[in-house]
Amino acid sequence: MCNSKIIGANAEKAACIFLQQQKLKLIAKNFNCKLGEIDLIMREKNTFVFTEVRMRNNKYYTSGLESITVSKQRKISKTALFYLQKNHMLDKVDTRFDVIIVDYINNQYQFNWLKNAFLALA
Repeated sequence: MCNSKIIGANAEKAACIFLQQQKLKLIAKNFNCKLGEIDLIMREKNTFVFTEVRMRNNKYYTSGLESITVSKQRKISKTALFYLQKNHMLDKVDTRFDVIIVDYINNQYQFNWLKNAFLALA
């Protein structure tokens, strides 16, 4: 695995632990289908939280939130819809789309958790 993939995987692990500390339950990591990928699928009570993790360590690139374009939001939305349909939960649970921006500063992860960062797009 290349260095950036390792950094990204570590950021996702740290974000998952952070969310679990906030009382969310892990349902799936890196859910993949032909429509796209969702980094973390968590559950908070009866709400399924589809979470995009963004690690940004170069100030010259766009921010983590800015990097989640409308196209990316649409891809995540369609992937979430597929996941819910596949698991027969489409009309049985509430959903939310969160983004976690991860920074690694002074040998520590810092998180900016954006709940309801975007709405489902068709």
